[in-house]
Amino acid sequence: MSKVWFVTGSSRGLGRAFVEAALARGDKVAATARTDLKELSAKYGDAVLPLVLDVTDKSSVFAAVEQAQAHFGRLDVIVNNAGYGLSGAVEELDESQLRDQLETNFFGPLWVVQATLPYLRDQGDGRIIQVSSVAGLLGLPLGGAYCASKWALEGLSEVLAQEVAGFGVKVTILEPGGYATEGVTGGVQSAGIPLYDNLRAALTAYVAAADFGDPDAAGRAILELADTPNPPLRIFFGTQGYPMAQQAYADRLKTWADWQDLSVRAM
Repeated sequence: MSKVWFVTGSSRGLGRAFVEAALARGDKVAATARTDLKELSAKYGDAVLPLVLDVTDKSSVFAAVEQAQAHFGRLDVIVNNAGYGLSGAVEELDESQLRDQLETNFFGPLWVVQATLPYLRDQGDGRIIQVSSVAGLLGLPLGGAYCASKWALEGLSEVLAQEVAGFGVKVTILEPGGYATEGVTGGVQSAGIPLYDNLRAALTAYVAAADFGDPDAAGRAILELADTPNPPLRIFFGTQGYPMAQQAYADRLKTWADWQDLSVRAM
């Protein structure tokens, strides 16, 4: 049976790949973005409901969800994909830029969850896929704002999964590595302090040399994830995340073990 999707950040990148994959196999999609998506209607007709939406506008989120529910009669898969990266050392971060980062990457998904959950709960079924990042598990130089937004999203989503399990709603935190999308180079840069230029140069070199994933492959994979009867709470997309997380968690466990004597003395 075809599914009805509600996807934020559908204009490009992974969001567009998710939307195109779902529509290509015959599902229905409420595709949202801050820009007009009428070209999707020209290609897929009534199977897609394009909606202009800025996820930082709470009232607009609730209105868009209500419109999608009324249009399709149900919602099955919610994909909180809208987001962007703010690059800059912690010392450089501008307050307004940081707040904008959190408004989009954290509060946006929160509003979507709050708007869609009553419908999913009444159905007794549904999936919420929270698009986080490998940066939701690791601290990366110049990524303090982005990491903070994704770590916050991960904590919220882990709690959400426990709260809604009894309603038949399942939550998955999707942690992609790097993909060949505009997001790789299209983020926001904070005002630079020259002392951090070496870190910026290293990041630029890494991006230039990295082997990023194929968004179409991610589109195919999310269909399988949405169809899985018992989806995981967390899953990496791509090959980068697992080895990075292995090392990070090994380091954390060793540090906690090394300092356990002092921890115990704090009782």
